[in-house]
Amino acid sequence: MSHTSKNIATGQTTHRPSRMLAVLTTFLCCGALTAASAATLCVSRQKLPWCSTTISAAVAAAAPGDTILVAPGTYRESVVITKTLSLVALAPNRVTIDASGLSNGIFINGMAAMPNIGVSSVVVSGFTVKNANFEGILVANAYDTTLTGNHVIDNDKALSGGACPGLPDFETSEGEDCGEGVHLMAAQHSSVVQNIVEHNAGGILISDETGVNRGNLVSGNVVQDNVFDCGITMASHPPAISIGPGPSPSFGVFNNTISHNISARNGVKGAGAGVGIFAPSPGTSDSGNVVIDNTLIGNANAGVAMHNHGFAPSPAPGVNFNDNVIVGNHFSGNGADSGDAATPGSVGINILSAAPITGTVVSQNTFDNEAIDVAFKASAGQLSVHLNNFERRAIGVDNLGTAPVNATENWWGCITGPGSRGCAKASGPSVWTIPWLISPFRSDSDNR
Repeated sequence: MSHTSKNIATGQTTHRPSRMLAVLTTFLCCGALTAASAATLCVSRQKLPWCSTTISAAVAAAAPGDTILVAPGTYRESVVITKTLSLVALAPNRVTIDASGLSNGIFINGMAAMPNIGVSSVVVSGFTVKNANFEGILVANAYDTTLTGNHVIDNDKALSGGACPGLPDFETSEGEDCGEGVHLMAAQHSSVVQNIVEHNAGGILISDETGVNRGNLVSGNVVQDNVFDCGITMASHPPAISIGPGPSPSFGVFNNTISHNISARNGVKGAGAGVGIFAPSPGTSDSGNVVIDNTLIGNANAGVAMHNHGFAPSPAPGVNFNDNVIVGNHFSGNGADSGDAATPGSVGINILSAAPITGTVVSQNTFDNEAIDVAFKASAGQLSVHLNNFERRAIGVDNLGTAPVNATENWWGCITGPGSRGCAKASGPSVWTIPWLISPFRSDSDNR
């Protein structure tokens, strides 16, 4: 079977190959048995004759569908990917992209087709990415991207005094955080799985400046100690592209899943939540997203913060802030929300909407060490809160607005229900609590 990658077996000398040479030999030769149309290229700081010495050179030489294997070392560059390929560190945690003085460590760039998708099926695995002026990893207008096993640390270096000079114009609302550590912008059906994202301005950002953002999975990541902003954010922003006269509605952030992550101690120098869901202004859309089975602890703001600040009646563009689900998460020791979304104490989940809000469900969550477990403020719509385990010393549900909360079938910390001695309580108007659970809710997984 023919193969277009280098056959290093025929180029060996009589000297005993190094361990890295042996590893590269194995990967490159095995690649010849898998796909006749795809090559396996290599990158090494050792200046091997069949390898590139920079990742960018290997990317430029690669054809769509190729795999690039990168040997251990530090590569001082910014890598831009505009074609289908797999970029794999041969020794995870020993391959570093140091983007000091550069915009990004890795930029998967499909913006030539915006607002449509311009690149697909890119894999980035096993890299440490650090010291970029803006995002460590930026993914724009891409489909089926996979980011796995990476360590994204100490990026957003251009941030100074709450501003980010030099940030590209297409990032319409990122000037206060330089785009955070990992940014999926107009990404669709992509996966961010088992990465460590820490010590950036913010953690992982999903947004829609250059196209619709939908169907992405953020799972199994550790997102911690990102000091100014949220751990994981889904935010609908004004479009970077003019789509007609007058206020332009956003492209929208839809149907993303945030699951099994640890989001801890984010926003301690700012106002960051564990997870943020934001449709801040008229015309923005952040709908149908699921936040499930995450551990959200010690964040400076709410464990989950949902905010819409800027609803305006017709003829201004409408707001879609509906049908989000927050289910099966553990909340502990988060902070109070602030500004117009201020809560009278630390809060697990805080939902503020100036627009009518419907279809949002809060279910099967467990709270401890919070003053308020669920806070809600809206003038129209309704919030559904069921099968949660509230901390008995807390306000289980605090309705700060006038729209009702259906809070039936929750465990309030004791058998006699909300407001009883030793139980959590309900606060505010139109909070429906009867019937309640007479024992803590347990999922099927708890019983296995």
